[in-house]
This record gives sequence, structure tokens and C-alpha cells, in this order.
Amino acid sequence: MADVKQVIDDVVGQTEQVADRLISLIAVLVAVLATVMALFNIKGGNVGQAMAQAQAGSLNAWAYFQAKSTKQGLAESMLDQLLVEREGNSGLNAEARTLLETKIEFYREKVDRYEREKLEIKAKAEAYEQEYDRLNVHDDQLDVAEASINMALALLGVAALTRRRWLVWFALVFVGVGLASGIAGFVGGDFRLEFLANILG
Repeated sequence: MADVKQVIDDVVGQTEQVADRLISLIAVLVAVLATVMALFNIKGGNVGQAMAQAQAGSLNAWAYFQAKSTKQGLAESMLDQLLVEREGNSGLNAEARTLLETKIEFYREKVDRYEREKLEIKAKAEAYEQEYDRLNVHDDQLDVAEASINMALALLGVAALTRRRWLVWFALVFVGVGLASGIAGFVGGDFRLEFLANILG
């Protein structure tokens, strides 16, 4: 009878040791993942701020572009009026004709200048939009990382409560996805799970 009790005590002791190791592993994983997630969260905040700046820059540039377009339209209208006046008044004296030609040249140069400035402003606005799109990819990557690591943490919590080793392995799948996506977002890599980004977006 003493031998059966000893065997039972040994089995219970081994089970407790395995459970303690599992809980210790889960605790270490949770601590590491919480640290990694904090880093990804900081980077995500920085990316979000940069996106807001790029979007503001784009909006400002397009507003400036519109203002230049309005000014160009006014200058073109004035130029058209002056050209009509020149064509309709063939009897102008030399001084009036010179003044009219000076004004025509002035507005022609304004129209050309506004067109050049609009092209420069348009290029800046498009550059801001491209920067926003580039940053948005990394923002999506960091969102996927955060969601995946949160899923892993939840699974590790359940694994700790139920002491199911297979749940730890399942959680590690989410850890892998989260780390791959987060590191790509952190360093500007190309790894992206489009379908997850669309669900979270």
C-alpha cells in the first residue's frame, strides 16, 4: 500500500513540476510580449503622427494649389479682356498701345508664373500623399502586430488557467505573425497580411 501511495505522490509531484514549468514559460512569454508590444505601440504612435503631418501637408498644398488656380483664372480673364481690347481698338495712340501691351505682357507672365507654381505645388501635394500611403502600410503592419500579440496574450492566459500546453503552441503562431508584422512595420519592411489589415482598417 505504501508503494501505491509513493507512486501517486511521485506522479502528482511530476505533474506539479510540469505545470510549474508551463506557468513559468507562460509568465516569461507574457513579459517579453508586453515589452515588445509597448515598443510597437510607441512606433505606431510615431507613425500615426507622421501620417497626420503628411495628410495636413497634402491638404495645405492642395488648398494652396487651388488658390493659385483661382489667381491664374483671374489673370487669364484679365489677359483675355486686354487682348479683346487691343483687337477692338485699332485706333489707339502709341502711348496707349504701349501701356496696353505692357499690361498684356504683365498678365501673360502672371499666368505663366502661376502655372509653374501650380506644377511645383502639385508635385509637393502628391509627394505628401505618397508619404501618407507609405506610412499607412507600416501603420497597418503595426496594427496587425498589436492584434496578433493581444490574441497570443489571451491564449497564454487561457493556457495558464487550463494548463494546456497545446494552447501555448497555438499562441506562438500568433506571436510569430505579430512579430513578423511588427518588425516589418518598425523597420519599414514589406511583410503585410493584406486581409488582416483590411479587417482591422
